[in-house]
Amino acid sequence: MTLKLALITTVATVVAGSAMAQSSGNWTGFYGGLQLGYADVDTSLSGVDGDGAIGGIILGYDYDLGDWVVGGGFDYDWTDVGLSGAATVEDVWRLKARAGYKVNPQGLLYGTAGYAEAGTDTLGSDDGWFIGAGYEQIVAPNVSIGGELLYHEFNNFNGSNVDVDATTLQVRVSYRF
Repeated sequence: MTLKLALITTVATVVAGSAMAQSSGNWTGFYGGLQLGYADVDTSLSGVDGDGAIGGIILGYDYDLGDWVVGGGFDYDWTDVGLSGAATVEDVWRLKARAGYKVNPQGLLYGTAGYAEAGTDTLGSDDGWFIGAGYEQIVAPNVSIGGELLYHEFNNFNGSNVDVDATTLQVRVSYRF
């Protein structure tokens, strides 16, 4: 898993960092887009874990304060991560807050946190929290790309006395309105 994570991080950084922006760097406004990546899910039960592809939609709003940007958003991801035959994680959605620093007018390094809910095929769904970081680069007027790494935690998943944590790494493409 460490090798996969390193490869995905490297690709996302190279793609986002090498893109030449053609924008004024104003981050204020709504955005919507898609994300795709990798999820690694672990549980407090020995041997019950899984990993696989994850991807979905992103929606949000950012406000540019000069060197700093704050915002909020919503993500919905579909996935099919099997947990050693015990269950399959089918989807995850998040309500997010984010704040970041513009490393250049078109590049935003940010932290994010918020509420998450994960759904499974056999154990129902449960809510939890997440925290993470990302980088986003404006690459053309109204278009940005980036990468985001999130850690999720779901304690006592749906009253089962099983704790679940998940790490996701995704590449994101957004259209900014």
